[in-house]
Amino acid sequence: MQTFTDWTTSTTDELLMVVVSAVVTYIVILVYTRLTGLRSFSKMSAADFAMTVAVGSLFASTISSASPSLAIGIVSLATLYAGQWILAWLRRKFHWFSELVDNEPLLLMAGDKMIDDDLRKANVTRADVYGKLREANALNYGQVLAVIFETTGDISVLHSSDPDKATIEPDFVKNVIGHELL
Repeated sequence: MQTFTDWTTSTTDELLMVVVSAVVTYIVILVYTRLTGLRSFSKMSAADFAMTVAVGSLFASTISSASPSLAIGIVSLATLYAGQWILAWLRRKFHWFSELVDNEPLLLMAGDKMIDDDLRKANVTRADVYGKLREANALNYGQVLAVIFETTGDISVLHSSDPDKATIEPDFVKNVIGHELL
């Protein structure tokens, strides 16, 4: 049974192991990110988000205990970065692959009209949308051009203080499910 002292103290060797593991793992993450690109920590897709969470989890587990070992942590990180790079390459190279792994953005609001079916599909409430409208400094429904549920789970608000003169560039919404309502 572990005592209170065991739980609250550590040996100098254990503390040194944490410091060395943290420094080495941090340097490795920086090098891998430099080699594969900043896409590794973007939030452009669900895979990108999963990569960020996985790297953080591996970083924490590698530096905070003897298992996994530093070597296993570094190899695990290399595998994640390689997988992320391959996934990004396949998405760029093959349109069908991108369609297979990527979510499509979804129109939640067209002008001043909420699209309740799409809110349900995205599992988003009107209150969530109102919060994003406030964040975007939209002052009234008349300023809203579109609200889009992005592939990352973020909500984008396209608005204008003069919506009569504002138009949305068609390329900006061509892959958004429901864009024909705009």
